[in-house]
Amino acid sequence: MAVPSPSPVESAPAEGSARAALRHRNFRILFWGSFASSIGTWMQHVTLGAYALELTGSPAFLGLVLFAQLGPMLLLSVVGGALADLVDRRRLLLAAQTEQLLATVALAVLVARGEPSQGALLAVVALIGVGSALHMPTYSAVLPALVGRADLAGAVALNSTQMNVARVVGPALGGVAFAAFGAAAVFGLNAVTYLFAIAALVLVRIPPVEHEAGAATGWRRLVGGFAVARRDAVVRRCLVTMAAFAFLCLPFIGQMPTVAADNLGIEPSSAAYGLLYTCFGIGAVAGAASMGTVLARHAKEPLVRLGLLGFAASLAVFASLRSLGPAYPVVAVVGFVYFATVTSLSIVLQERLADAVRGRVMALWAMAFGGVIPLGHLVAGPLVERTSISLVMGYGVVAAVALAAYANLAGAGGGTGRSLRARDRRAAEPPTAPALPPGCP
Repeated sequence: MAVPSPSPVESAPAEGSARAALRHRNFRILFWGSFASSIGTWMQHVTLGAYALELTGSPAFLGLVLFAQLGPMLLLSVVGGALADLVDRRRLLLAAQTEQLLATVALAVLVARGEPSQGALLAVVALIGVGSALHMPTYSAVLPALVGRADLAGAVALNSTQMNVARVVGPALGGVAFAAFGAAAVFGLNAVTYLFAIAALVLVRIPPVEHEAGAATGWRRLVGGFAVARRDAVVRRCLVTMAAFAFLCLPFIGQMPTVAADNLGIEPSSAAYGLLYTCFGIGAVAGAASMGTVLARHAKEPLVRLGLLGFAASLAVFASLRSLGPAYPVVAVVGFVYFATVTSLSIVLQERLADAVRGRVMALWAMAFGGVIPLGHLVAGPLVERTSISLVMGYGVVAAVALAAYANLAGAGGGTGRSLRARDRRAAEPPTAPALPPGCP
């Protein structure tokens, strides 16, 4: 007897899964274009740090380069988010990608000419950071328009996954290219990868933002994300949790060479160190991917708190290790819970928002995630010199436990998703709207 083939309904991917998100043509095209560009970005990231240290021999200058690269995220993300809610998002993304392409070409030419001044190098890197600050909140804001709210969790998880796969592949390719051809060649290759993202943006169609009658303009539009965060406890806790997590718990990532040298007795230039960082990246890939696969149907609010506790436990173990063998699997676990937590937070936040305010709130997310990290590095560096890397990691453990208690997202909301999105829409209305909290700028 013939076995009936499964119906389309039976074989369809689960709603909210990664496979479901990839069914959407526009998202699929933009995903692969962004993935290619992300690999180039990580090639440049690992090479730029090594080149800056090679050029000056100064860890302090290396810190300045990192801040020039990420600092604009802290300073300009709010502007980028306001623009994302005001202008055509596809054109804004094209402008940001083109600006980064031109600035990266300038960086490649500057380095190819030999011995650039520190000021010129910092200026060009800062220009690349400006484009990134405009791009990140806009890209986050277009995801729901590409896949719909039902498959948003899968799209966010896939986006985190591609970023972490690029974190593994990019440094490996960048290291080989840097050793074989020099820093200028790596920067030139990164410039080429921007063409993939630009081509994807040319091919996709992004629905326009629907502006409500009487929506806020000017300064009120610029700070509209703060108004939403002040009103909505879940949005506020998501942003505060991410900012505190980035500042207090994540400096160990930038200090990974110190962990390798001081705790594990290996040289940061060794293959063993490269494998250590690769294990961390592989764990991060798995953590992000889990949100769109095995954990796609699970509520994300409790996963945030479990992730923070798991991060605290695994980081405590990693800080205590003094031999290399166990460090490989443990740092992979740290990477897993790190990005599973961040991805869960992002999904909770994205599903909470109305499209009319999404760009401005996601700009605050970009500030909390990408913009606060360099501040953590600036504070952690001198603290590590005065104490030890294990003590600084211990502070991160304590902070993660405290944040797990704070991040009670399920208990902070009250009301359905639809009513919460309606409140977000009211937060974007004119200053006379009664839904705005008193004293809102």
